Amino acid sequence: MSKDEITESRPKVLITGGSGTVGQAFIKEYRDEFEFHSLSRDGTHMQELVAKFPEVKTYLSDIQDLDHLSTLIIKIKPDVVIHAAALKYIDFAELNPSRTVEINILGSLNVAKACSRADVPIVVGVSTDKACQPESIYGYSKKIMEQMFCDQYTSQSKFVCARFANVACSNGSVIPRWIDCAKRNEPLKLTDSRMNRLMFTREDSARLIKQCIDYAELSTKPFVLSTRMKSVGLLDLAHQISSEFGDNEKPEIVGMRPGEKLNETLISSAELNDAYYTDNGPYIMLHSNEFGTARVPEPLSSLTGDYMNEDEMRALYASYIESSD
Repeated sequence: MSKDEITESRPKVLITGGSGTVGQAFIKEYRDEFEFHSLSRDGTHMQELVAKFPEVKTYLSDIQDLDHLSTLIIKIKPDVVIHAAALKYIDFAELNPSRTVEINILGSLNVAKACSRADVPIVVGVSTDKACQPESIYGYSKKIMEQMFCDQYTSQSKFVCARFANVACSNGSVIPRWIDCAKRNEPLKLTDSRMNRLMFTREDSARLIKQCIDYAELSTKPFVLSTRMKSVGLLDLAHQISSEFGDNEKPEIVGMRPGEKLNETLISSAELNDAYYTDNGPYIMLHSNEFGTARVPEPLSSLTGDYMNEDEMRALYASYIESSD
């Protein structure tokens, strides 16, 4: 069998925002299992993606353009669509609520409409812990996306969501900024010394999406899938990164940004009546007990979760240091 025939036999996965951190992590982890297609509105990021993964087919498009999006999806005929495109910066969303609605809500609705028109078998929306008990524009936009996707679920097009926490070393996130500062012997800027975050690695995020796809294949109802993860005290993390580069200077406390919270919740008390552990692994499913009936007994948040030790914290950023050296 030729290389082209092998590629042709693989399931097709289209990722909106595929050139971002989550899309690239999924492609890297499963490049031998799927035929990948990526949609992006940024040509520069598309070129960077192709440089890393030349086998990925790329398309310049915007999720705000329903007609073009529908045409592309009908042309590609994907078996799975992973919707990762979003405006993700909390402070920017607070200052630009209309733009956030256009991209995160109306853009997500366009993705849902286009996938439904094309009868895409599985559609996975990438969500966030900010959608749980939202207090920010970004959080509300992702909460609405979760609800819209679950509402679109049919036996022909199964819409589900993967609820993330913070993906360590994602584009624009705190760890890369701190490492760059530490390399320049500059103080690390922290918004509040009491701040905690649930975090997991880029590889963890890819595995959560893959598990979401696997469950969706067998499901008969919509769900939101998440996973247990540990909490990181950002002050401890800042001290550890500083020490990594021989700098014992204290972080500079700069004050909280608009929309930011000291702690974030992954599964709230209001969701416990509909939250179940799946029978395999640490996964948590909302709105469905098809894959496990053990109830999640208490809310999960960055305040109540187990804290990472030093080795676990270093595992979050070790690969970024290696790749940037």
